This record gives sequence, C-alpha cells and structure tokens, in this order.
Amino acid sequence: MMQGVAKIIGLVAMLSSIESLFLMNPTKFPLRSVSKNLFKPKFSQLFMATTEKAPMKIDSMAGGMFTNSSPDTKRVIPTNMAGKTKFKIVYVVLESQYQSSLTKACDAINSGKEAVAVEAVGYLLEELRNPAVFEQFKADVADANIFIGSLIFVQELADKVVEVLTPNRDRLDAVLIFPSMPEVMRLNKVGSFTMANLGQSKSVIGEFMKKKKKENGSSFEEGMLKLLRTLPKVLKFLPSDKAKDARSFMMSFQYWLGGSPQNLESMLLMLAKDFVVGANVSANAIAEPVLIPDKGIWHPMAPGNSVFDTNEDYMEWY
Repeated sequence: MMQGVAKIIGLVAMLSSIESLFLMNPTKFPLRSVSKNLFKPKFSQLFMATTEKAPMKIDSMAGGMFTNSSPDTKRVIPTNMAGKTKFKIVYVVLESQYQSSLTKACDAINSGKEAVAVEAVGYLLEELRNPAVFEQFKADVADANIFIGSLIFVQELADKVVEVLTPNRDRLDAVLIFPSMPEVMRLNKVGSFTMANLGQSKSVIGEFMKKKKKENGSSFEEGMLKLLRTLPKVLKFLPSDKAKDARSFMMSFQYWLGGSPQNLESMLLMLAKDFVVGANVSANAIAEPVLIPDKGIWHPMAPGNSVFDTNEDYMEWY
C-alpha cells in the first residue's frame, strides 16, 4: 500500500514540474488537448492466477517483482572494454525488485554491439544506515555518471541521499529521482529539466486532475498514469530543449515502471546517448517502453511472463 501511495505522490510531483512547458505554449498546446479521452475508466489492478501446478523459482518478471537480492546482483563491472566508452550508474531503491532486472540490463549492454559499457552498483535504502556501506555509497557516487533513486520516503535516509547527491549533482551527467520525498526529487537533473521548484507553487495539473475526477468518476491514480503515458507523445512537439529533456525524464519513468531488463536496457542506452559525453549509441538500439497493463492476469508459467488483458485470453492459453 505504501508503494502505491508513494507512486501517486511522485506522479503529482513530476507532472507539476512539467506543467510550465504547457503554460509557455498555451496556444499551441492547451492543456485540454492533452486530456481528450484521457480519463475514461480503465483497468487499474493486476491479479496473479493460482493453480495446482508445482511452483517454480522466479528470478524476475516484467514489472521487476518477485526478485531476490544478493551481493552478486548489486555490482556489475564490464570485462570487455575494447572500443567502448564506459559510464557508471549508481542506484538506490527501497526494495530489491529492480536489482535483478538492472543487472541483466547492464549485462546485455556490456555483451552487446553498441560502443558503450556500463558499470553499475545498487544499494537498498535501508543499507545506508550502515556507516561502512554509507562511505562506500559516497565513493561510488563520487565517480558515477548517472544516479537513479526510487521510493526514498524515510526521512533520515532521504537526508543521507541528499547529503551525498547535492555536492555531486552538477558534475553528474544525469540524476533521475522517481517517486520520493520532495527534497530528494528536487535534485532531479535531466539536461535542462529539473524539479528545483517542486512544492513551491500551486499545481495547475493537480487542479485539472481533481476537476476531471469529479466529471467522470475515474480514480485519481488511473488519471495520473494515463497522463504519464500520454505526455511524452505531446512533449516531443513542444519547441524547446526543456520539453525534449522533460520527455526524456518521462520516458525514463515509463521504462522504470515497466521494470523488465529490456525496458531498463533501453532506458540506460537512451540516457547514455543523450547525456553521457563521448557515448555513441545508435538510435535503433533504443526500443519504446513496453508497459504492463494497468489490470490483467499474470501466471508465472505463461510464456515470456505474459500478462493477459482479459479472462478470455487467459483461459485460451490455460
């Protein structure tokens, strides 16, 4: 439940940070043009099917769920650097579900044909309480290119992340903070896109969302997720570097929500291509985000960890 609430809070925060892009271009992109047919009720839950079949061990799934953490999954060091530019990412997450997917994504990049290699190290938020781990975290951030954080909602640990990130923010090529406490999210930096003014002004988008909820009764979370999925398509038409960088951030969040190794691989390649100096990544190596449905049926034995949109689709496979 906490993660669900955190996700909504973070979505409100992120959307309020990009509303100025629309206000700067009111005649070309009025807010109502974004919202057309956007808030019709849609599925918003995911169910897991249970059967009498023998259980199987699960390493990862499309949403990054049901993964196990071990020291081996927390650090990836490329072994083949021939003709490649290396970049380093450091990430902090609340729980271990992203570590397996991120490790697989980094391994795929390092064994792939693109002229980049990635070093990655991950920390669970609670690990930062350990003084020795915290010192290692400082050292890793000090020579990183990209920092990624998500669901940082424990005050004393958020303070630790802010303490380490603040002096390194300008040097880092990109900082991506997904739903977290405001003081952490203000450190976001994706090109010219920031959230420095987060929480300091009334949100036009937030008021708009409340109005749409009253009009058709759709849930607040449904509306936020639909807006999240639509905004990147609109932002690419706005004539400014800020809009381009805001789109990169929103696309990154879509990849993150998808959570699969393939999604995270494309996210890292996109960030390297756009923001890491010297990184050479071909555009066709970056796939569009593949999102899991807002509601569906998941079965651990379905091919490719499929999520079935309808009961009929599930029964046809089963």
